[in-house]
Amino acid sequence: MPLPFPRIALVTCRPGPRVSVDRDLPVLVEALEAAGAEARAVVWDQPGVEWEGFDLALIRSTWDYSWRAEEFLTWAEACGKATRLVNPVGVVRWNADKRYLGELAGAGVPTVPTRYVAPGEDVLELPSDGEFVVKPTSGAGARFAARYTPGERDIAVRHIRRMHAEGFTAMVQPYMWGIDARGERALQFFGGRLLHASRKRAVLAPGVAYDERKVAHPGLEAWEPTETELSVAGRALGAVPGGAEQLTYARVDLVDGEDGEPRLMELELVEPNLFLSLHPGSTARVVEAVLGAAASWA
Repeated sequence: MPLPFPRIALVTCRPGPRVSVDRDLPVLVEALEAAGAEARAVVWDQPGVEWEGFDLALIRSTWDYSWRAEEFLTWAEACGKATRLVNPVGVVRWNADKRYLGELAGAGVPTVPTRYVAPGEDVLELPSDGEFVVKPTSGAGARFAARYTPGERDIAVRHIRRMHAEGFTAMVQPYMWGIDARGERALQFFGGRLLHASRKRAVLAPGVAYDERKVAHPGLEAWEPTETELSVAGRALGAVPGGAEQLTYARVDLVDGEDGEPRLMELELVEPNLFLSLHPGSTARVVEAVLGAAASWA
């Protein structure tokens, strides 16, 4: 039987110059309260929070976590022991490190080709036949990401060494020109079903330094996913360790490869933006799924 007054924490982070504003947060709080829940936004690292007092802690906009990944994962472990954490801590830990792309590629999921350069490893060959992207395995909002031409190898090497100095593993990927043609598509799932899909344009422009702040979702618009995109998304979700059944929410980001077929760019299972301002009709379905998750914990 559903809880009469489920207590739900919508987990966010402190505001700051490097953090985007979660415009969906007040919308979700209001909608959950209208549906009979006790809902409030709670900062994940706020001292003194009694997480056991909530029936559900829903990670929403902890958009500073990649700067403090280990601290955040320690919090997630503790929170997951006190209440139901969504998504669960095992998923959060796995997805917080983008080396998961290598695992998914090994499982047969079409992904953007990726090479990893860990701290202590030499920066050997960088692509010489086209533009490429360098970014950290722990990052959000294109933080520490940049796009280079083969002639900018020295700058790219300095970029990687800077990441290594801060303890980050670097990712090197070919620049996917399909972004310029058809954009990057984000397929949002909630409660095990497709919620909606969106498309955005290229985030990384030529000549923009890795430490400059980028617009995370330029040109965002609604999108109708193709059957092929839905198939790739299903394969990616099915390859998550532990299975897709454990996921309350997921966002699958796709871009076209050179063959025109969609490839996985990222699988967002920690704190994906839901884009509810673009898809206001999805709010009721999110509320339904959240209340169901809270009831199942009780």
